[in-house]
Order: sequence, then structure tokens, then C-alpha cells
Amino acid sequence: MNPFKPFVAAGLLAAAFAAPVLAQNAIRIGEVNSYKAQPAFLDPYKKGMDLAVEEINAGGGVNGRKLELITRDDNANPGDAVRVAEELVSREKVDILAGSFLSNIGLALTDFAKQKKIFFLAGEPLTDKITWQGGNRYTFRLRPGTYMQAAMLVPEAAKLKKKRWAIVYPNYEYGQSAVAAFKLLLKAAQPDVEFVVEQAPPLGRLDAGSVAQALADAKPDAIFNVLFGADLTKFVREGNTRGLFENREVVSVLTGEPEYLDPLKDETPNNWIVTGYPWHGIQTPEHKAFFLAYHGKYKDYPRLGSVVGYTMIKSIAEGVKKAKGTETEKLITAFRGLELMSPFGKITYRAEDHQSTMGAFVGRTKLDKGKGTMVDYVYLDGAKFQPPAAEVKKQRAAD
Repeated sequence: MNPFKPFVAAGLLAAAFAAPVLAQNAIRIGEVNSYKAQPAFLDPYKKGMDLAVEEINAGGGVNGRKLELITRDDNANPGDAVRVAEELVSREKVDILAGSFLSNIGLALTDFAKQKKIFFLAGEPLTDKITWQGGNRYTFRLRPGTYMQAAMLVPEAAKLKKKRWAIVYPNYEYGQSAVAAFKLLLKAAQPDVEFVVEQAPPLGRLDAGSVAQALADAKPDAIFNVLFGADLTKFVREGNTRGLFENREVVSVLTGEPEYLDPLKDETPNNWIVTGYPWHGIQTPEHKAFFLAYHGKYKDYPRLGSVVGYTMIKSIAEGVKKAKGTETEKLITAFRGLELMSPFGKITYRAEDHQSTMGAFVGRTKLDKGKGTMVDYVYLDGAKFQPPAAEVKKQRAAD
């Protein structure tokens, strides 16, 4: 008889019981996103999340617990998003929900969080309904929404003193929300402004020739563009071909983000006023540290998605640390007024609407050595571009 056999058996038995205990002890984050549909943004975003998880776990986790990230693809479909969220909550027993990119999916998950009473941190979807009309106590958002981004662009748009504006946007929740905010704020800043034509193609199904021609036929003084991704590339190419942008100002949401600027290459239009992410020129200590960590791990430069994914996970870690656990109500209390450092500096999650004060860079596009870049940019603190608490209270549904 092997005298060590009982000890070996006991050790195997202990290991068998220890593994589930360790897994249960992890803080499980269920993340839902449109990875297959929007890879330009979401591949770097996933890398940003993974970097943050790695850093936090290497430092001992949060309150002694490691983070575990479980991701699911929503197929760019709200119904599928709710289905996989249900799977994450019911089968995977996640403590927290996070993610989403498309605004209609973000709204579906916001409602799901309310129904299931689970904490949800929306990283990317930009519609204002997530924090206002459709907002609820269980949902917080990281990125500046459409009102905030429009508020950052409108002062520059008003300085142009252009009266006749054309508008082009993807005809779904994000595009509609961005246009509504821009119109409202520009009209307030410049009462004599006219919106002479609108083109609202379905997301991902842009007929660039007919859209560009319709805008040109209206002879606007300036254009407000909300298209992004492949739709933006097609629109710019057709606009360049038809001379749509010659001697005409363009104000454009998101176009300065490398996810959308890089694919334009030598077709990048010059001098558009944009929000974006000039990663190459940000010299703050917090951004330098993030850049070096990201580049060291992936041998690539970060995109805006990288910053969003990284900061979303860091926000969750800080919230759990402050709450001393993952109980939903304690997380809600912890996130109201939560402060943390991001690659863009300090951000705060507002108690009144659960919106973070993360800002954005506003500048101009420039074609430089065959590729697009941002120049003459400035970082605008999101705290300065949010409506007053009293106005938010009117817009926001009761918690």
C-alpha cells in the first residue's frame, strides 16, 4: 500500500473544492457588445478592457478579489443583446453588466438592468436617453453623450457665422439624438440659422452618391455630419469626388477618432471641425502612462475605444472598492459622485443623471503625409458641457 495515497487523495479532493471557491470569489463582469459589426472601435476597446483587468489583478484585485471578464456578442441586435444579457445574469451569475456600442442596444440593456435590478455601466452608447428620458437608478454611462458632444462643437460652429446648414446622419437612435442636440444648441447660439436639408440613410446602408448630391443641390453654407465607420468613408470619398466640401465648412462628430480617421488615409478632408482623440500629442502624465502600458502590451497605438474599454473597467474597480462589494444598491450609492483618474484626467460620475464627466478633444482634421490627423485641438472637460441639474431633473425619468 502506498503510504502517501490518502494524502494525495485528500489533496485532490481539496483542489476539487478549492477551484469553484476561487471562481465564485472573483468579481464577474458580464460585457455585451457588437464585436462582429463594429470591429474598428471594439477590437481596441476589448484590448483596453483586457489591459485594465490585467493591471488590477496584478495589483491584487479589488478588495482582495480578482476581476473576471465574460464577453458576449450582441450581433448588433437589441433582442440578441437582451438574450445574452439574460444568459450572463442567469447562467454565468455575473455581478455587474457593462458595455454596448450602438445606442439602440444601450437602451435595450438599460431597460434590462432596470427589470433585473442589476448594475449596468454603459461604456460607449451616446444617446441622451440612456441618462435622461430612459435613465434609471441601475444605469450609469462613461462616454460624453450626444448633448455633451454637440455642446462642445456648437461654439466652434457658431463662430463660422454660417446661416444655411445641411445635416447628414445615420437614421437610428444615436444619429437622431445627436442632430436634435445640435439643432437645439446652435439655434440658441445663432437664432437666424436655417437647416435647409437633411439626409438620414439607414445605418450601414448609405447610398453615398445620392446623399452627397442631395446635400450639394441644397447649396448649404456648412454641413453637420454624424456618419461614422464605413458610412463615413463612403461619404467622404463621394463628397471629395463631387467637390461637396470645397469652400464649405464641415462640423463632424467622432471623425477625429483614429478608428474612423485612419481608414480615410489620403482621402482625409482638410479642416473639418471634429471631436476625436489625437493620441500622438497628449502629454499629460496619466495619458503617457496609459500609452506606454498599452503600447508595451500590444505593440500598437491606442484608439479611442482603447481608452473607453480601459476606463470602464477601472471605473468598475473603483466603484466596487468604494462599495466594499458588488451588491447592486451599494454600487449605485458608490457610483453617485465616484471620482477616478482616467487617461484623460480625473472624471466624476454625476449623482443627478449618472453621467461621467469624461470630456473630448475638439480640433481640425489635416491630411499629413498621406494620412489623417487632428491639429489645433483642445481637451474640453465634460463637466462644463452638461446641462444644469434642474434641467436634467426635468428630462430624467424618476428613479
